[in-house]
Amino acid sequence: MPKRVVGIFGGTFDPFHAAHLRMAQAFQSEAGLTELRLVPAGAPYHRGGVAASAQDRLKMVALGIAAMPGMRVDDRELRRAGASFTADTLAEIRAEIGPDIPLWFLIGGDSLRQLDTWRHWQSLFSLAHLAVAMRPGIDALELPSPVKEAWSARLRPHAQNDAASGTILRLTLPPMDISASAVRDAVGKHQSISHLVPPAVASYIQTHGLYRPMSGQGAE
Repeated sequence: MPKRVVGIFGGTFDPFHAAHLRMAQAFQSEAGLTELRLVPAGAPYHRGGVAASAQDRLKMVALGIAAMPGMRVDDRELRRAGASFTADTLAEIRAEIGPDIPLWFLIGGDSLRQLDTWRHWQSLFSLAHLAVAMRPGIDALELPSPVKEAWSARLRPHAQNDAASGTILRLTLPPMDISASAVRDAVGKHQSISHLVPPAVASYIQTHGLYRPMSGQGAE
C-alpha cells in the first residue's frame, strides 16, 4: 500500500471548471498524492462574494471530480460560521491526520504574491507543504520580500514526502485560459460552456438556472 499523502485544494469554485480539474490532476500527480480534498470556500475574507450558493458550489465540485480516483470534496469551510482562514483549515486537517502524514496545500501564483497578507501565513509551513501553480510570466523576483525569502529557502525540485510539511513545490502546469468569471459571463450571454466545464457541471448549471441575468445573482 502506498504511503498516505494528503493534498488540499481550496477555492470558491463558482463554478468548478476545466482549469480547476487540470490543476487538481497536476497537483495529484506531481505531489504524489494518495488523497486530494477539494474544499469549497465558505466566507473567504480576502475575496468578494460568490454568485452561486454554498450547496450549489459543493455539488458542482462533487460532480466535476466524480470520475477522478483519489479526489473528494470536503465541506468543512461551508459548515464553519464566519470567515474562513487557511491556517485554521490546515490546522484542523493536521489534527485529524496526525503529525507524520505529508500534507500539501495548493495555491496559485497570484495568491503567492499576497501570501504575507494572510492570517498567520508563516504557520502554514509548520502544517503543510506548499504547492504553487505559477502562471507563465510570474517570477519569484516579483514576490514580497518575506515571501521571497520563504520561497528561496523552501523551494525543492521534487515533492518531499519524506517530511510532513515545510517545503515548496512549483507545479509545471500548462496554461489554460479559463476563469470562473468567463464561465459565468458565457452563461449570462447564452453561450455554450461545454468546453469550459466538465459535462456534469454544465448540465447542473443549466438544470438549476445558475448565473443567468434574471436569477438575481451577481457576477462576483
